[in-house]
Amino acid sequence: MNLNKVDLNLFVVFDAIYTEANLTRAGQIVGITQPAVSNALARLRETFNDPLFVRTAQGMVPTPMAQNIISPVRNALQQLRISVQESRIFNPSQANKTFRISMTDLTEAIILPPLFQRLRRMAPNVNIESMLARRRETTKELAAGRLDFAVDAPLNTDPQVRHVKLMEDRYVCALRKSHPLAKDKISLDEYMGLTHIHISSRRSGLGHVDLALGRMGMQRKIALRSQHYLMATTVLQGTDMAMTVPERFARRNDLHYVELPVKDMTPLETHIYWHESTDQDPANRWMREQIIEIAQQALAQEAKAVKALA
Repeated sequence: MNLNKVDLNLFVVFDAIYTEANLTRAGQIVGITQPAVSNALARLRETFNDPLFVRTAQGMVPTPMAQNIISPVRNALQQLRISVQESRIFNPSQANKTFRISMTDLTEAIILPPLFQRLRRMAPNVNIESMLARRRETTKELAAGRLDFAVDAPLNTDPQVRHVKLMEDRYVCALRKSHPLAKDKISLDEYMGLTHIHISSRRSGLGHVDLALGRMGMQRKIALRSQHYLMATTVLQGTDMAMTVPERFARRNDLHYVELPVKDMTPLETHIYWHESTDQDPANRWMREQIIEIAQQALAQEAKAVKALA
């Protein structure tokens, strides 16, 4: 039997006829007319090459073929009903699901540790796959379902992609603590005299600070371009190089940092993105609520720590 050519609604009618032994009552249960039930039965008979039901004084009596298939049909219909119901309700404690998220190692360090503490407690069978998708492919990956979320700067303007701001940070100049310029403030000349590490997931292109310097007619010396913040920190600790990084990263990694002596530097925003087709999906909604709440808690904890140091 080629199921591609079979209307699965016919099996709902089949179950109703078997239960009621009457075409009229079967139609009332299913919500269709008696002629529509007769038409459905005719199509079923053609599909199975069997009468399936024989009209008698006691009603529609199932044939041996109908008796053989009623249990599998009812089991299949029940599974479909459960699937439809579960698609409307997400139970974290019973869910067995993998969420795929595009994010940088910087975002991973902030989001994933507290997220996994929460998942192990609330959703032990929910898994996370984190990778870094190319920005120009993010919308396509979200639309195709190969990504559930992307956590990135607010660069995606596709109307099919929804987003919420997670956090904001300012850029600072980070140095190792024993660096000769590890003081409270550095000048623009001192900043430009440093050799820099630039963090970017792209092969080429300018960072925010390079764009700001370009407007001032200046260009810094970049000796290392890397895609990973944590690796670059290891290099920084053994050299007199500098990194322009979010303040949150410098503080978390115990680096000396000072305010950037560069004008017109816009703050760094981080947003969570998802496709509009999953906006009402209970599983997607639950996970993004967890990520948003974790980001809010991280911001509150950092603000408390900064206040305590002040």
